[in-house]
This record gives sequence, structure tokens and C-alpha cells, in this order.
Amino acid sequence: MGTTLKRPLLLLLAGLLCLTGAIVATSVANAAGPVETSVFAVQGVDVDVTDKDAATAKDKALVEVQVKAFRQLAERLGTPELVSEIETMETKDILPFLRSLSIEQESISPGRYQGKLTVRFLPDRIKSFYGARGIKVTSVQGPAFLVLPMWKSANGLQLWEDNPWRQAWINLRAEQSQVPIIVPLGDLDDSEIISAQDVLSGDEVKLEAMRRRYDVRAVLIAYAEADGNGGIRATMNGNTPLGKITFDKVYRDESGDLLASAQLATKRFHMVMVEKFRSDASRMAAGEVRRETLSVAVPFSGPSDWNRVRSQILSTPGVVGLDVSSLAGDGAVVKLTVSGDLFTVQESFKASGLQLFQTGDAWVIQPI
Repeated sequence: MGTTLKRPLLLLLAGLLCLTGAIVATSVANAAGPVETSVFAVQGVDVDVTDKDAATAKDKALVEVQVKAFRQLAERLGTPELVSEIETMETKDILPFLRSLSIEQESISPGRYQGKLTVRFLPDRIKSFYGARGIKVTSVQGPAFLVLPMWKSANGLQLWEDNPWRQAWINLRAEQSQVPIIVPLGDLDDSEIISAQDVLSGDEVKLEAMRRRYDVRAVLIAYAEADGNGGIRATMNGNTPLGKITFDKVYRDESGDLLASAQLATKRFHMVMVEKFRSDASRMAAGEVRRETLSVAVPFSGPSDWNRVRSQILSTPGVVGLDVSSLAGDGAVVKLTVSGDLFTVQESFKASGLQLFQTGDAWVIQPI
């Protein structure tokens, strides 16, 4: 791919990005709040460039990262043919697709720039570019999930330690997919909020704290352990807005490598979730599934009880949205958007430990 640019053009490009606010410095280690899930963003793009001085190396890196991310986006959204075409494109033809850059991490030393960046592309330009090649790209995404990977080792359960199971989920890089899957940072804040023992005991207050920190619809707990033959046994069980998830299977890569086997399991899980979302979206578009919004009263005994009930509601299959209309010390009134017939939705609430019922003209949600 043609990536050679003269120094004046590099400086001009970098200057324009800075003037338009397209480069935003952030730090993964200190990140908090929702993880970016846009289909048109590529996170964690690594660059390592050397030149006569650090400034020149950084200028080149800011261009190189766009080219690298453009190819990675095509690998995710496009086809092998599109990826091959992109490899022959000139850098100058790729740069106009950029929307913005964020620096997640960087290290600057004499004559060298190392960084990890998030690259965002302009949605309309990407759709047009892909559409001209017969590839339809949609920005519609399913609900985001937070996965807590629990690894069963000889030393006990591991949540934040380095292990094949956690690494496999990180390597999945599904934050910007059709069904975003987010893996916690595992930073000091995470470890202070929840421990492996808290997860094992099902501490609802702490699980809700993690859900709120990452601003997701549901928190899923995924267990795995080595099977003794180079494979892993993966189990997952819980309710999500896309339906009930039940996994219990041994995955084994041909290489016999534990990490490769773990990655097989995570990819298979994600594939199932994406297929489920696409099926639901197709049925919705065809008018086979209707949506309905209800005004619902949710009584509770206090803030902790409210957090627990709200988390249960959000993770119930069929729940599309929950907006708080009013909130008091002992209850809330919410606008609840559901998909499907109400009887099925009510049965889903029962499976979540809640009951959705009508009394007079009012709807109520409360624990069973």
C-alpha cells in the first residue's frame, strides 16, 4: 500500500486534525463510564514508528494508524475482496474517511513514537464506499453486554488476574460489533468494586455497580476451566435482552493451545448472539414483532433495592428500553418499552424473578 508522504503533508494533516479537535488524548488506565461501541470506530490500534525525531515519528504514526484502522474496519464489516482492494489504495485516498482520533496510550522517546489509538470514521462516507461495492453496512446495534470472565484454576477462581479465559475475551475485540461485548478494564476501580468471591456469591449490589460503571444493559458471568487435554470447558447462564443464554460445552483447538481453545469459545458465543440479534431485527422489520411502551410503577424499599430491580428489568428478555419518568424514595414510574406479545414478556419477567401485572389501568413491576 502506498504510505509514503512528504514531511510538509504530514505536518499539515496533523495540524488540521488538532485544529478541528479530531485528536483527543485519553488514558485507558483512567477510563470510566461507557465504552465506545460505534460500528464505525476501531479501538486499540497499535502503532510503533521511528524517525529522526519524536515529533516526526508521531506525525507519521497519526497517518499510519488511520490506514491500519481502515483495513481492520474492512476485516470486520466488509469482505476479503474489499480488504484486498484496500491494501492497494493510496494513503491519500483513505485519509478523507477520518472522523476523529483518540489517543488511548502513548510513549514518546527520542526518534520513536509508540501508541494505541481509537480511530473513528465518517459513517456516511463508509456506507457509501462499501455500498458502491455491494456491501450494506448498518449502524443498528444490539444491546451492549459486560462479560465478567471467571477462570477456574488450581489456585481458585480468578477474575482480574492474567489467564487464557480473560485474554480470549479481550482478544475478541467485540466492542464495536453488531452486538457489543465489553470486557472490564480490570483497573483499580474495578477490583475495588467487585471480587471473584462477590461474583461467585451473586452480590447484586456490586454487579449493578459494574453495570452502571460501563453503562450496559446486562452483566453476564462466563466461567471456564481447562479440560486437561488442551481444551476448555466454558459455561454461561443468564438472562439478557436477547433472550436466555445457556452455554456448557468443551472447546478444543486443533493446536491444543489453551488460549486458542478459549478464543474458539468466545467467538462461538459472540456468533450466537449476533445471529440472534439479526434474526430479531429481521422479524421486527417484517412486522412480525411489535413494540409497545407501557407506563409502569416500580415500588422499592430503598436505593439498593431500586438498583437491583432495575438491573433485573434491563436484563429481562424482550425489554428494549427503560426510561425513568419520576423517582422517589420508595418507588419510581418508568416508561418500559418491550418487544413481542405481552404474555411472553410477562413470562420472561417471571424467569427474572419479577412480575409484570396490570391493576386497573396501571402496570406494576415487583419481585415475585
